[in-house]
Amino acid sequence: MAKFNKLPSLSKSPTSWYQEVVVRAQLAEHAPVKGCMVMLPYGNAIWENIKSSLNALIEEHGAENVCFPLLIPYSYLSREKEHVEGFSPEIAVVTHAGGEELSEPLVVRPTSETIIHESMKRWITSYRDLPLRINQWANVMRWEKHPRLFLRTSEFFWQEGHTAHATEEEALAEVSEMTNIYHDYCENYLAVPTLMGRKSEKEKFAGAVESYSIEGLMPDGRALQMGTIHYLGTNFSEMADVCFVNENNEKCYTQMTSWGVSTRLIGAIIMVHGDDKGLKIPPRIAPVQLQFIAVNQDEAVIKCCEQLAADMKKSGLRAKADLRDVRLGVKYNDSELRGIPMCIAIGSKEIESDSVELKLRDGIVRSCKLSELTDKVVYTELNAYHNRLLESANAQLTRMVRKVETADELKQAILDGEMAEMAWCNETDCELQIKEATGASSRNMPLDEIILGDKCTCAWCGKKARKYAFFARAY
Repeated sequence: MAKFNKLPSLSKSPTSWYQEVVVRAQLAEHAPVKGCMVMLPYGNAIWENIKSSLNALIEEHGAENVCFPLLIPYSYLSREKEHVEGFSPEIAVVTHAGGEELSEPLVVRPTSETIIHESMKRWITSYRDLPLRINQWANVMRWEKHPRLFLRTSEFFWQEGHTAHATEEEALAEVSEMTNIYHDYCENYLAVPTLMGRKSEKEKFAGAVESYSIEGLMPDGRALQMGTIHYLGTNFSEMADVCFVNENNEKCYTQMTSWGVSTRLIGAIIMVHGDDKGLKIPPRIAPVQLQFIAVNQDEAVIKCCEQLAADMKKSGLRAKADLRDVRLGVKYNDSELRGIPMCIAIGSKEIESDSVELKLRDGIVRSCKLSELTDKVVYTELNAYHNRLLESANAQLTRMVRKVETADELKQAILDGEMAEMAWCNETDCELQIKEATGASSRNMPLDEIILGDKCTCAWCGKKARKYAFFARAY
């Protein structure tokens, strides 16, 4: 690691802090192509841990992994007018290859509904083939004018699930289940609470009947769309002629859904948990969960650290020994910068006294006999650390959501860097006015139906309120 220099203040300069911590913690760097990034080993290891833990849940849900081409014939997108119009400003198009102009332009996938549905048309013929659930881990391209590493990049990595069902009820149940899976995953693995809800007509996915999202709230008051789940109805199946014969020997179009999360999850982890010392990586997806720090270069100390790390690895922990011949303060600073959940310093004194201190990244210190240090002890402390991260993030989310009843209160909440919760008419014209006046957009509308009285009016325009909604500036 480079020589330690103090990071910018997270509270005073969140943008500068974010940009520096991503680079100095060696998560990622900017690629030669504007808007793209190079994920470095440490950042990629976080993503790999997210992939493996989330993929297990996706497989348990019943989806099988596939791999589709990066390039999609332009004609596939153009079949669905709303879909191609929705992505038109963001798509990258290949017109030449092999030294020749292509007979048909190819789109670098912004998402894969159209090409996957083309295959589903061949795979599905009968109701017995349903439901069909597939998922792929891939990279996609959506040209981004204002990139920021992990939060918004032109090329990013994600998983995208695509399902086909016999009935609308089954498809909507799929949407509900995946929304809950994403929400629970963010809490149980990333220690990040999210708000689940339905997107507005303006904010929904191009070509969807309804879109849902899980929204995180960052310390600077900006919302981050951490996952999306779409009910596509028969919009795409009619376009691609994905149909089946039901039990009554009738031809029916399949009911479709799609859902996905991306490397944006890493951006959420950085923002929600970080502090002025650097990252705080939740232990369940941390590349290094436990680091033994050699206090000096004494041979017995080095051997002890190596043996402890090896023993913990055998127990399934991601453990590492920092044996560098540098000052102890540098090792601690590097560990804090990279957000390693637990560090244990080992020196001659610790070996002789049979006593060590387990230092958690949030400042909690536990004493333990070296001879009684086991994977069970470590796991207990790491789980407690995860719970503290989640509790702190929940408190932050609660503190930063303000209920508003008037346009002035909405303006003030956004100005103060908060998310506004308000009764809303759910009309696009009103949403556009709010966006123009405050820079905020509707993030989603809570899934829990709130009964609105006949006299309940929209906080912005005064028309009859139809839903409660969250508004915030967003990444």
